[in-house]
Amino acid sequence: MSSSSILAGGRAAPPTAARGRRRGGGLNSPRLLWLTVPSLVWFAVFSVGPLVAMFVIATLRWKGLLYDPTYIGAENIRTVFADPVFHDAVRNSAVQVAVVIPVMIPLAFMLGYHLSTKPRGYRVLSVLYFSPGLISISITGMIFYGVLSPDGGANGALRAVGLDSLADSWLADPGTALPSLIAIDLWRGIGWTAVLFAARLSSVPAEVVEAARIDGAGRLRIMWQITFPMVKDYVRTLAMLQFLWTLFTSAALILLLTKGGPGTSSTTLSYLVYQKAFAQSDLGYSQVVGVVLLLLGIAGMLLIRALLRSPLEKIR
Repeated sequence: MSSSSILAGGRAAPPTAARGRRRGGGLNSPRLLWLTVPSLVWFAVFSVGPLVAMFVIATLRWKGLLYDPTYIGAENIRTVFADPVFHDAVRNSAVQVAVVIPVMIPLAFMLGYHLSTKPRGYRVLSVLYFSPGLISISITGMIFYGVLSPDGGANGALRAVGLDSLADSWLADPGTALPSLIAIDLWRGIGWTAVLFAARLSSVPAEVVEAARIDGAGRLRIMWQITFPMVKDYVRTLAMLQFLWTLFTSAALILLLTKGGPGTSSTTLSYLVYQKAFAQSDLGYSQVVGVVLLLLGIAGMLLIRALLRSPLEKIR
């Protein structure tokens, strides 16, 4: 066959593409797919495995590794949902999340926007904002145990300005124990989240902001109507992360400061998992609460995703 007939019959496939097909599909080659096996094994052992174990242990009466487990089916579920302590923990966790996330995210965004404008001393401000998140939880607990104790810094400051009537045993009062823990969560999280927002806002095109200024937009309008919609996907991501952090990691601070008390006034679901598993040796109960935490975490992330959908996603 002549070269002219080849040209007339159609365009020949590029040599590189033909070689790629002969060698087995490029990036979809079975040889390359085998490289994912170690990561899949890691994921199965350390992610899927514990998740399945949690559901299995929730059906057992088990005091710990030194004891033999007994299968009891759904009895742990009935015990948990009939326990008033569990209901108090659900309420406290709901209050904690319902206060922390709506307060932390807007305040952190405003502080982050301020940092992104690079005011005088913004590098020092960034370090100051970020530093509470770098302090270990044990040191944080020690600091606020001193601040909130009856003779601590908070009451001393109130007495110094003549507000003795407002002084209180903040961590020992059922009405102030949980709000005190929420305040500490906000202190630890707002500055750290603000620095992350500032990093994201620095990538917003300067021409957009400048055009808004030329059109007469003020600082608040630029912040909320121009830049906020442009980084809404990042706001959603940080809101999800802070939601999970608040829901799942409150046990450490509660253990250091209140141990769930007075009574159950500061007992959250994550602390209840610890208390039942390690203090009361009831692993089945604790894992039922763990399953509830898992379901609440998934539901909360879906809710945040729905509330903070970007305009482009709504169109799609």
